Amino acid sequence: MIDHKITRLAFLTLLILVFGALGLHYFEQTPSVFDALWWSFVTITTVGYGDVTPTTLGGRITGVVVMVFGIGLLGMFTATVASIFVEGKLKEAKGLKAVKVAGHFIVCGWNDKVREIVAEMRADKITESRPIVLIADLPEKPLEEGSVHFISGAVNTETLKKANLSEAAVVMIISDDQLDSHSSDAKVVFTTLAIRTLHTDIYICAEIRGPQNLEHCKRAGANEIVVIGALSSHLLVQAALDHGITHFISDLVSNQTASNLYKITPPQHLVGQVFMESLNLMKREYNAIVVAVESKDQNRFISNPSVDYEIQTDDLLVIISETRPAL
Repeated sequence: MIDHKITRLAFLTLLILVFGALGLHYFEQTPSVFDALWWSFVTITTVGYGDVTPTTLGGRITGVVVMVFGIGLLGMFTATVASIFVEGKLKEAKGLKAVKVAGHFIVCGWNDKVREIVAEMRADKITESRPIVLIADLPEKPLEEGSVHFISGAVNTETLKKANLSEAAVVMIISDDQLDSHSSDAKVVFTTLAIRTLHTDIYICAEIRGPQNLEHCKRAGANEIVVIGALSSHLLVQAALDHGITHFISDLVSNQTASNLYKITPPQHLVGQVFMESLNLMKREYNAIVVAVESKDQNRFISNPSVDYEIQTDDLLVIISETRPAL
């Protein structure tokens, strides 16, 4: 509807522009049609340089028509175009506009932790400029960051399509701290199931509060699950047994500190090497410490592998490093 209106206004404005040019050229006998077109243009835009002025009755009538209709039509045209931009911004702020991004991260749900999640992602070189789409049942966009897009509403087929789920890289599902533990976890499970139904290959990271719901979330299709209660309990015990170690763990899992945990593909010259040799080479060449290996053959992480463990082609290394190595 608006597109048709813009087209009509643009056509009528152009028609008045041509009418004025031809009318002035006919009545005033201007040196060329281009001079008349110049006069018609500066008249419609209300600039009025005065270098061309109609003196005949026909030329002045043409001028009146151009001024009355041309200026009005041009004003309507520019106002309509401006309203489209304003409406687009308002829709974006209210989460009513579908996004056109790819390779993005989708965050489902909102609580105060989402701000920290965005900050952590921006601290990593791989995701510092990656688009993030937030789907939350909020009236307006809660974050002002430009590369964070917002879709308002509950997580369902409509909002997931608006978030362009089909071209997303990862989905993160946040637990709802406004609900009790059981209800929050049930919501996460149903959200996981809805996403997995629409996209069978997307990587889903889910956050739940009760360990008893871990299996339900796995069956719904989550690839990776963080159990808030269990993780806090483990850290609390470690803090009691080895004082201060939780500070070290917190630093390792934060992208905003000096050294972080990264999972990388091993350099080609490490494939076939034993773990001890790989450990020495990674420290010498990349100033990185290998702490674990993700074995595709065994389908598990091997923490602190034996010294004679041989690095395989499909293995991935978990390292501690100040930056993500450029391999």
